[in-house]
Amino acid sequence: MSTTRIDLYDTTLRDGTQGEGVSLSCDDKLRIARRLDEFGMAYIEGGWPGSNPKDIEFFDRAQTELSLQHARLAAFGSTCKAGVDPAQDEQVQLLIRAHTPAVTIFGKTWDLHVTEVLRTTLDENLRMIGETVRHLKRHGKEVLYDAEHFFDGYRANPEYALSTLKAAILGGADSIVLCDTNGGSLPWQIGAAVDVVLQEVFGQESPAAPRPAPLAHITLGIHAHNDSETGVANTLEAVRHGCTQVQATINGYGERCGNANMVSIIPDLQLKMGYECVPDANLRELVDLSRYVSEMANLNPDTHQPFVGQSAFAHKGGTHVNAVVKYVMSYQHVDPALIGNETRVLVSELSGKDNIASKRREFGLDGLSREEERRILQQIKELENAGFAFESAEASVDLMLRRARAGYEAPFEMIDYTTAVEHRAGRGMFSEATVKVRVGEHIFHEVAEGNGPVNALNRALRKAILPFYPRLRNVHLTDYKVRILDSASGTAAMTRVLIDFSDGDRQWTTVGASTNIIEASWIALSDSVEYYILTDGERNQVEITVPERIAGDD
Repeated sequence: MSTTRIDLYDTTLRDGTQGEGVSLSCDDKLRIARRLDEFGMAYIEGGWPGSNPKDIEFFDRAQTELSLQHARLAAFGSTCKAGVDPAQDEQVQLLIRAHTPAVTIFGKTWDLHVTEVLRTTLDENLRMIGETVRHLKRHGKEVLYDAEHFFDGYRANPEYALSTLKAAILGGADSIVLCDTNGGSLPWQIGAAVDVVLQEVFGQESPAAPRPAPLAHITLGIHAHNDSETGVANTLEAVRHGCTQVQATINGYGERCGNANMVSIIPDLQLKMGYECVPDANLRELVDLSRYVSEMANLNPDTHQPFVGQSAFAHKGGTHVNAVVKYVMSYQHVDPALIGNETRVLVSELSGKDNIASKRREFGLDGLSREEERRILQQIKELENAGFAFESAEASVDLMLRRARAGYEAPFEMIDYTTAVEHRAGRGMFSEATVKVRVGEHIFHEVAEGNGPVNALNRALRKAILPFYPRLRNVHLTDYKVRILDSASGTAAMTRVLIDFSDGDRQWTTVGASTNIIEASWIALSDSVEYYILTDGERNQVEITVPERIAGDD
């Protein structure tokens, strides 16, 4: 364990946007930069001002619209071109005109890239590195040097790879960052190479040993990609061997397989390895930060992402839940509250009796014996065998528990329903539904048209019961998912339907399953409405009254 501080350098706004399917507007980038600053990042890399108009706009607007309280903003670019003085290199000048306190440049470390990609000499590459760093330092910039392809270059030609780092240091670099650009290295290769860099370049016999005074101020960093699924592990290993700066992206967004995932690196370093990254109060915002960046990128959060995913601390197996109920940390590697997450218990065919008891307590329901809970568990197992899936439809589980309690009265009862789908001349496809519903002692027979049979059913049901439950006007369907469970059965296949509803304040999901898609949809639809009526009444103390026009009819 260590109390050493690790500088977090976030590259989401540049590296992250190179990921397939990731796109951020200039406004998005400014918003994310503010959020990263609030979280406690030491550096935020805003982009490459020489590569596209959006990044030029970002740096222009950042001068007046970003007031960073903690982070230093960095512009990213490359060394000057072969045969060109940095003062005459337009790309280098754009870095200066970005008006950021820090500038990060990358240079070639792998001799293969020098000769085959840059098509220049090894000596000229060293000149490009040293003179570019020196030029930027003369303009008052903090200069971070990204040694691109360092680990591949080191394996191919160790002496030359180390000489490129020395060239950057002689130019005055403030940070040397070792990059596993192809993401192909393994942790022990990273650790061994970092050891050599400390010894051969920094004159340091071990991470704990002092450096010679002229090199004491230079930071050694790590920038890993995830092509071998080792981006996080490689980063942690580099820190363990002496790196004190970490470059990574939120949620691991990045080119090809992505970058090392900052969201996993931070809690690993801080909670498990004892390094200081951000204040503990900020760490509790990690889940929100992860989801915020996902939202800005218009991507669904990865529910199985370690630490911050919705499923990261979700317990499904009966044996696991039994242990978690007795001692919550028995199946959790960290306290989820430390990073803004929570323990969840799921209900499925793999559940045991403690899953049901745990959900009952979570829902605030009582009045069920252990024997009744066992019967509900058996019912869930049988329904899941028939095609239902309850782990993502907790409102359906809530209803099953309520219905099992003595004296339960449903807010409405479906007597029967029909749907019709026709093609009518001049109107195209036409859908209509008829429902017969009992509310208390009253029976209603309503008809409604809709954009498809399920929409028509939804409208007909609301038409029948809305006079009794007017707050249903607040409820809207937000998602409708259909999955075919046994496609080999063709059109006779079992179909599962999940429906999400929201009242603007909360969201819930119910499930239905049947070989008839209309029946599956009706089960999920009517359960969602029933769940809302019951829980809304409890939350808002809503009293159900018979509408005057109906009472008068009696």
